Amino acid sequence: MKSNSIESLDILRGIVMILMALDHTRDYFHLGLPDPTNLETTSPVLFATRFITHYCAPIFVFLAGSSAYLYASKKTKKDLFKFLFTRGVWLIFLEIFLNNFLWWFDITLGFTQLQVIWAIGCSMVVLSFLIYVPKKVILLIAIILIAGHNLLDGVLMNGNNFISILWKAMHQGGIIPLGESRLISFSYPLITWIGIISLGYCFGTVYEKGFDILIKKNYSFISEKEQSYFLL
Repeated sequence: MKSNSIESLDILRGIVMILMALDHTRDYFHLGLPDPTNLETTSPVLFATRFITHYCAPIFVFLAGSSAYLYASKKTKKDLFKFLFTRGVWLIFLEIFLNNFLWWFDITLGFTQLQVIWAIGCSMVVLSFLIYVPKKVILLIAIILIAGHNLLDGVLMNGNNFISILWKAMHQGGIIPLGESRLISFSYPLITWIGIISLGYCFGTVYEKGFDILIKKNYSFISEKEQSYFLL
């Protein structure tokens, strides 16, 4: 059966999944032991198994943006908006109610930890609105968010008022008490992830129909075999 998927993107997803499995396996057997990124107590191999996985979440979010663009090639803007918005809301729901239960087995959700699935879901919701602006604007927004987000590190907010919660969700991160017996943790602040998924969406233009013709035209001095590496 002929597949419409792009092999190079599927391979990259597979590599990322293997790396994440490596880290999760390490975490299972290493739980309660010293931090693998603590250079005073770790070993080179242990450090590497943790360090390399820092690239996994960004690649997943980046490819989510690229996949959204490829999905849009055969759909209308309205269809893409509906897909991104509903998929994003669904991922947020799963993170809060399913993943947290599987982590802590607490049906009261006394501690809600918002991690990468939540970040992907929220980023999809934001991207569902961004698709209506020109791609050059989306690219500019992505670059500003990724390159400039550390300029906001000095802005710190405390308390559990709406502005503080919003700021911690968007950039600061951290744990916020909600009442006497409820905590919420923003482990993946959103500003950077919105930038990454937006950048991935713009990168999707590389795989537009006709891109292979563009390569052959601009790199005609390269053999057909060598050109094929560009077109995986």
